[in-house]
Amino acid sequence: MPLYLREADVEELLTPADAVEAVEGCFARLARDSVEMRPRFRLPLDEGLFHTLAAADLELGVAGLKTYTGFAEGAVFVVALFAADRPELLALVEADRLGQLRTGAASAVAARHLARPGASSLGLIGTGWQAESQLACLRVVLPELERVVAYSRDPERLADFCRRFDCEPGEYNRDAAEADVVVTITTSRDPVLRGEWLRPGALVCAAGANRIQAREVDNAVLERASFVCCDFREQARLEAGDLVEPVERGVLDWLEVHELAEVVGELVAGRQSNDDIVLFKSVGIAAEDLAVAALVVERARERGRGVEL
Repeated sequence: MPLYLREADVEELLTPADAVEAVEGCFARLARDSVEMRPRFRLPLDEGLFHTLAAADLELGVAGLKTYTGFAEGAVFVVALFAADRPELLALVEADRLGQLRTGAASAVAARHLARPGASSLGLIGTGWQAESQLACLRVVLPELERVVAYSRDPERLADFCRRFDCEPGEYNRDAAEADVVVTITTSRDPVLRGEWLRPGALVCAAGANRIQAREVDNAVLERASFVCCDFREQARLEAGDLVEPVERGVLDWLEVHELAEVVGELVAGRQSNDDIVLFKSVGIAAEDLAVAALVVERARERGRGVEL
């Protein structure tokens, strides 16, 4: 019988470390061509949008989709998980917390494979709910992390975030940009990170913008980057303004944009030297959602959580 898992179940069953391992496994399977996937599509609603992402992970044995509606007052997310080898609905999983952790986990996988050795500082531009999982997941993979600097345009939100998560507040976004690993996780439509601010060897994880009209990094970031990758090139062409606009302006070519799966699967070398600047552009993909949802469902079965439908 299919299992129904609520947000509270996901919160109890899924840790940041779990999410990182699940997402890294997802990229390894993508490298082995055992995952089929489609980009997100969006349908207009009255004052909102209906979003859907779909994938089939044949090696993991699941197929499914994450779907959600978004309005000014909030969004509701669910993953429908099916067996890939028989006509069976395995689970319905409420997926707000799941999506938050998988987004942080994608940046962490990129950092595990692309950050300079011994990376000890992290800068966060953005201190909203998504920034929390970015920090939690990156702390899993950066064992030598000593300093975290965060920046927000909202002084009260920044102070609260730094108090809760043991970070230093930056007076300007440049303060957070001068780190070994720099994460942009904002809702800004205009760049919040300038390439001139980056120190040699920086890894940039641009994870906030997934609409073609929005950018978090300027062209100088792309100009300075020795290696550029994304989570899914086909989807990035539709959603990643951080890449699409530089390509249109001749700053970048799609032939220079790799996928993180190629790095995880050791099909391409990413960082070539400690001084390379590297960019990972994340838009959030269905295969990540399925991998994390499958792990949560497995844990729920083992521990007797959820409601059978």
